Amino acid sequence: MKIKYVIIGIGIIVLLSLYYFSNPSEVNYFPKCPFYWLTGFYCPGCGSQRALHHLLHFDIINTIDHNALYIVGLSTIAYNVSVNAMNKFGNKIYYNYLYHPKTPLIIGGLIIVFWILRNINLYPFTILAP
Repeated sequence: MKIKYVIIGIGIIVLLSLYYFSNPSEVNYFPKCPFYWLTGFYCPGCGSQRALHHLLHFDIINTIDHNALYIVGLSTIAYNVSVNAMNKFGNKIYYNYLYHPKTPLIIGGLIIVFWILRNINLYPFTILAP
């Protein structure tokens, strides 16, 4: 069981190193978005590879410029891991709002609104495009 986690850890380190040393904007070997390729519209994840590259270089402004939901998504993951860790190792049990029945609807709604707005080709919305 432990060898599985070692292999996963090594894979994550290799992948993050690849994104750290290679800018997806400048090389061709990173996969392209199939949704954008098929439709010409940006999906909610478009720009995530470039955002990861900039985040690994601590360039938050360019990370947000490529995908504004990227930081929100990572913050949500960090919140979930933190609350779960505090509940597991702490003396007090904290309520995790991500497990509220309406949270998936809210998150899904935000993603759909972001998806629609980033494809509107007018000035304030073009900022959301990668």
